[in-house]
Amino acid sequence: MLAKYRPTVLILLALMSALTLPDIAFGQQTAMDFFQSGEFNRVKGDLDVAIADYSKAIELNPNYADAYISRGKVEIFKGNRDGAIADYSKAIELSPKSADAYTNRGIAKERKGNPDGAMADFTKAIEVDPNYADAYYRRGNAKAPKGDLDGAIAVYSKAIELNPKSDGTYYNRGQAKQAKGDLDGAIADFTKTIELSPKFANGYLKRAVAKKAKGDQAGADADFAQAAKLKVSRP
Repeated sequence: MLAKYRPTVLILLALMSALTLPDIAFGQQTAMDFFQSGEFNRVKGDLDVAIADYSKAIELNPNYADAYISRGKVEIFKGNRDGAIADYSKAIELSPKSADAYTNRGIAKERKGNPDGAMADFTKAIEVDPNYADAYYRRGNAKAPKGDLDGAIAVYSKAIELNPKSDGTYYNRGQAKQAKGDLDGAIADFTKTIELSPKFANGYLKRAVAKKAKGDQAGADADFAQAAKLKVSRP
């Protein structure tokens, strides 16, 4: 080999060797790196991998409140309510102004059969962030099964004021209005639900029931037919 080419070849060989080294050669992965990987895997649906990523982030930074919150969300989805409650409690300890942590702990408590504890957490979430729409929505969901329809409608209305694009809030408010006998109000809310989610079969189904109760059989039949074309996802 000609001497004048040797430095170039040596540089190329060094670069190729560097590219084959593991990432750690360029610096240790941080807690944020693992957290971001967990977020990516959570969205992908790789829940066990996401939990491992969040756990590694917490191992590297035990004060990483967002990692506890995100790991708790995955644990709720997987049915590990106790684990989720523990993670949200730790997040609240680290970040006592986190409406997200209180709201999600409330969801975990509700699913564990503790509606009073859930209500307390939803109320606390609203206290720390009066503009947190999801806390109002969840509070409405907790009030309605107890028969407090007026209270549920009031908090659903506040949630809609803060987030007017929430199809689920219109849907649940419509159900509360229907249970109270306010058929016109229910139909208006189910219509808004359909406007926001045209393929949501239950919006048509519930509106059909309300229309039938009002004596609008033709309108009810049209909505029943549309619901039949779509998959009914929940009662």
